[in-house]
Amino acid sequence: MFHIAEVRTDSAELAALVAELDAFMAPLYPAESNHCIDLAAIGDDHLRCLMVRDEQGHPAGCGAVYLQGEEAGEVKRVYIRPAYRGKKLGEKIIAYLEALARDAGCSVLRLETGIHQQPAITLYQRCGYQFCPPFPPYTEDPLSVFMVKQIGDGAARS
Repeated sequence: MFHIAEVRTDSAELAALVAELDAFMAPLYPAESNHCIDLAAIGDDHLRCLMVRDEQGHPAGCGAVYLQGEEAGEVKRVYIRPAYRGKKLGEKIIAYLEALARDAGCSVLRLETGIHQQPAITLYQRCGYQFCPPFPPYTEDPLSVFMVKQIGDGAARS
């Protein structure tokens, strides 16, 4: 059994998971194709972060949605530790992030991932994301894949 809950952007456990993700991706892409953001630098006002924990409370994965205004958000930093992969946690993280974004008034979620992240691309397609052109602040990058999904009507819920 896994538990998903929101965490603050300055969570040390979240930072540790993001560091693992960065270490995994660093050898796959040159610096100019690394589009990572510093979650703690953005802060809790524009970023909603979550963590998945196992039955013992150990961090198993994470994800974030960057609320960019104009009813749009961006999925960021989705990561599942290798020992926990294959348990449908990716789908659960995406569904939770979509709910957070809808509650914040987003009607569209976008994302950027790398061409070497085939399991991630497959996950996003399974969750209903479709390929799209680059969106700001991104430009065309042969090592990037851009995806989008309509998630609601944009009306913020209270």
